[in-house]
Amino acid sequence: MKLTFLVYHDILDDRVTETLKELEIDYYTQWEDVKGKGHKTDAHLGNRPFPGFNFVRMIAFTEEDLLEKLIVKIKELNKIVERDDDQIRFFQVPLERII
Repeated sequence: MKLTFLVYHDILDDRVTETLKELEIDYYTQWEDVKGKGHKTDAHLGNRPFPGFNFVRMIAFTEEDLLEKLIVKIKELNKIVERDDDQIRFFQVPLERII
C-alpha cells in the first residue's frame, strides 16, 4: 500500500479533478489555500509578491496498478503545464495500515 500527495498550483485544480474522475479515484483528502515553496520553485503565498495558493490531495492506494495509471496521467499533465514551477508535484510514501 502507498500513500501519495499531489501538490499543485490552485489553477490546476480542474485538471487534477478531471484526471481523478477519469481514473475513478473518488477518495482523497484535500487541503486548499496551502501556502508554500518547493525546491527551486516560486512561492505561492497568496499575497501580491507571491500570488496564488497550492492545493494538496492525499490519496491512499491499495492497488498498485491504479497508482501507476495516476503517475502516467500526472506526467502527461505536467507536459502541458507552461512553467516548470507550476508542475504538479507527486510524493509517494509507504502506507502500513488503513483502519
